[in-house]
Amino acid sequence: MSNAKAQMATSLSKYSPDIARQFRTARTSLRRLFPRGYELVYDTYNGLGCGFSPTLRSSDIVVSVLAYPGWVTLFFFEGRGLDDPEGLLQGSGARIRSLRLQPFTLLRSKAVGALLEQAIDDVKPQLATAPRLSAVLKSVSPRQRARQTSKRGAGIVEPRRRPRAA
Repeated sequence: MSNAKAQMATSLSKYSPDIARQFRTARTSLRRLFPRGYELVYDTYNGLGCGFSPTLRSSDIVVSVLAYPGWVTLFFFEGRGLDDPEGLLQGSGARIRSLRLQPFTLLRSKAVGALLEQAIDDVKPQLATAPRLSAVLKSVSPRQRARQTSKRGAGIVEPRRRPRAA
């Protein structure tokens, strides 16, 4: 098992079964769209993410999927320039737009499919010359938020904090 796959398995075991299943499903869907290139894996403070890129550079990521404790989100790294007639994309940054997959069935909608197709069209020439898709572990944050919501549903369970040395 590669480092990236092992890290994903370890990290996903910390999520609720429902969020882990949604992340796996979204990841599988994106892998089908990217038979070539790189799946860049990041286990960050906030969540587990996989970005799909024609190169090993994070700046070339086209789309990514990120698991948070209570939902899964798609990110479009050139989302600002996408035609979004349904108004699904959120964000106001210079480039990136996101789409929270709630309900999760949104992933299979025609509107999301059209957004993904647009995003991929821009990099098709680069993807055509890229190697077969492989997963690469890019980073693992030493500190991470809890990966499940509290049992009462009151939000994210914060990790215990160690007192600072005097």
